[in-house]
Amino acid sequence: MNAFRIARNELRRLSTGTLPKLAMAALVLVPLLYASFYLYANYDPYGRLDKLPAAVFTEDAGAKDSSGAERNIGHEVTGELLQSGTFQWHQTSEKDARDGVRDDKYSFAIGIPSGFSAALLSSGNFTPQQATITLTTNDANNYLSGTIAKQVADQVRKTIAKKVGSEAADRFLVGFSTIYGKISEASDGAEQLADGATRLQNGQHQLADGAHQLATGSGTLATGLGTLKSSTADLPAQTQKLASGAGQVADGNQKVADAASLAASASSDLQSRLDGYRAQLNTQLRDAGLSDGQVKDVLARLDALRSPVDQANGKIQSANGQVQKLADGARQVSDGAHQLASASPQLASGIAKASDGANQLRDGAAKLDDGEKTAVTGTDQLAAGSAKLRDGLSAGLSQIPNPDDPTRTATANTIADPVAVTSNGVASAGTYGAGLAPFFIALATWIGAFVLFLLIRPLSTRALTAGASPLRVAIGGWLSSAVLGLAQVVVLFAAVTWLVGIHVAHPLGAIGFAFLVSLTFTSVVHALNAFFGAVGKFLGLVLLVLQLVSAGGTFPWQTIPDALYPLHVVLPMGYAIDGFRHLLYSGASMQILGDVGVLLAYLAGGILLSTLAARKRRVWSVSALKPELSL
Repeated sequence: MNAFRIARNELRRLSTGTLPKLAMAALVLVPLLYASFYLYANYDPYGRLDKLPAAVFTEDAGAKDSSGAERNIGHEVTGELLQSGTFQWHQTSEKDARDGVRDDKYSFAIGIPSGFSAALLSSGNFTPQQATITLTTNDANNYLSGTIAKQVADQVRKTIAKKVGSEAADRFLVGFSTIYGKISEASDGAEQLADGATRLQNGQHQLADGAHQLATGSGTLATGLGTLKSSTADLPAQTQKLASGAGQVADGNQKVADAASLAASASSDLQSRLDGYRAQLNTQLRDAGLSDGQVKDVLARLDALRSPVDQANGKIQSANGQVQKLADGARQVSDGAHQLASASPQLASGIAKASDGANQLRDGAAKLDDGEKTAVTGTDQLAAGSAKLRDGLSAGLSQIPNPDDPTRTATANTIADPVAVTSNGVASAGTYGAGLAPFFIALATWIGAFVLFLLIRPLSTRALTAGASPLRVAIGGWLSSAVLGLAQVVVLFAAVTWLVGIHVAHPLGAIGFAFLVSLTFTSVVHALNAFFGAVGKFLGLVLLVLQLVSAGGTFPWQTIPDALYPLHVVLPMGYAIDGFRHLLYSGASMQILGDVGVLLAYLAGGILLSTLAARKRRVWSVSALKPELSL
């Protein structure tokens, strides 16, 4: 009797009658009911968070920002939460929110206190305070909802921090732009100041030279005016003498002028008489019978004799005019001398005052010269300092950021949220249910193998009594469960992929690996039942529990306690889950060969243990015929 015949006989035994057939069908559907319904129920719970009731309340009174604008960030955040649709948000009062969380009306509540805006905006007014939001949870309602609420609260906190940080950074950058504008104006002013200081420096040097020349010239002037003062001290007395003498000269000249005038008058009378005598002579000569020529000859001789008299008359008349002019000039000189005599005391006094003023001017010019030397030093320093100020402001201006509006906005957003996460998933499950699928498929396969032996006999008694070899008996007993296990896998994968909608990256590889897992698990459970009998069923449950806690089906296996690490390494379910993950999400890799190797080793080990059990069962004992415990 070969192994296939043994397996066929066992399957025929199970399929005889209606109830056995229904029982066998139920055994095939057990993994389907376990895995598919669980995966269906947990396919995408995060996509249905909008059904989770949550409360939000705000008591924020608002505040003014640094620009004086009124803000109420609490109302802004509340509005964004209500419109987000992430949860079934309800805006309530603080009391209703707390009572609702306590009474399981709301899964959690987020509250914004009265000073929320004031605290958030305090940094802009340089009175920094930390704003707070309150999170109310109740693990008596559901532990995971509280965990989700904490993540939501943290996300709200980050969003608010990003928003406020972006606004603060924007104001900060606007301040830089303002500083840039003011520094630019200051730089232009410094440029003008440097130019003006240079011109002032040049003018100050010229002024210093002029002051030095003024000091020198004023000294010379003071010396000259001092000499003039001493020289004009006797001027009033001398001018008075001059005036007296000039008056005497004028009086004498007037007398001479008067005498000259008399002589001129007498000369003029003589000329008139001579003219009369000539006319009478002309008449008398003509009356005497002289001819015209003779008359003319006589008159010519008379004129020749008269010529010296005429010449003398001309000189007398000319001298009279000159003497009169001399008299007039002498009188003017006399008047001027008198005026000079009258003015000379004032002139002497003015020269004295001018001399004193020149001395003061000399002293002041000397002080001015000394002051200008100091001023030149100061203007040199001012010119050098203004040049340094100009160069420093010009250099500093290039170091001050002055972004345009889009750049400033982008920069502010980056400052508020400097790190972005770029997901480069080597493999993606897609949904929560798909992420749990490797674990529950492996678990369902083990449970499916376990329930098979509620009906299937591990070893064929008929084959044992017929003397069949232990290996044939063992393989024959395992093959019947293996066939049903493969049927379980086919039904399970069809439901998981078509009905639940779990996407499988490599279907053929995944179904092939599932066949290997089913064959391995049925081999292990078969060996336990064959070798240990009724106790084997209990050991199968124990192994299931040990694998549940050590396989790393939900959390990474590295997070389990260190004491469970050996179980993860030794037991087969962890390798089954690892293989399913690679095939469901990304396809086979070299790592899956290790999983296949471990499962094949367990498969062979199960058959070997079943063979030892069959060899042991060839010898009948009282305990075998009548066991103490039968399940």
